[in-house]
Amino acid sequence: MLGDIVTGINLVKQSVAFIKDNIATAKDISSIASQIDDLFEGKNQLDKKRNKKDGVRIADQFGVKSVANEIIDAKLAAEEMYNVSVLVDQRFGHGTWQSILTERAKRIEAAKAAEKERIKVKQQQQEEIMEVMGYFAIGLCIVVFVFGILFAVVSFAEVMRNGN
Repeated sequence: MLGDIVTGINLVKQSVAFIKDNIATAKDISSIASQIDDLFEGKNQLDKKRNKKDGVRIADQFGVKSVANEIIDAKLAAEEMYNVSVLVDQRFGHGTWQSILTERAKRIEAAKAAEKERIKVKQQQQEEIMEVMGYFAIGLCIVVFVFGILFAVVSFAEVMRNGN
């Protein structure tokens, strides 16, 4: 678990270092876009690991070292994100960072909506398949019943013919 958190904070630090070193020479935002992506990814990794406590010993969850590391790393990441927001706004104009955050939120929301729709369609397809299977089972039962009756009638007729 600690290895994952270190990876998250290191990703944040590496991204910020690259952005700081290259922001002055960047002609457009695309030249640092991958590092901004890495910055968000590092922050997400920190957030996920902070919230996920499955399979972790109680001592590790509530130990002062673990709690302190998580809080300090989260604050460092937030501070670094703020620093990058200031750098991006200074280089590309006021509101650029907020535009990035807004567009990112829209895309994340769109991806979530698309995933929900995909799950809904898949569930609907499963329900339709189950409905067809139900009709098939009912049809099969009717066919078996009809053949059973036919067999009984034919057997009864044969018994009657042989018995007389």
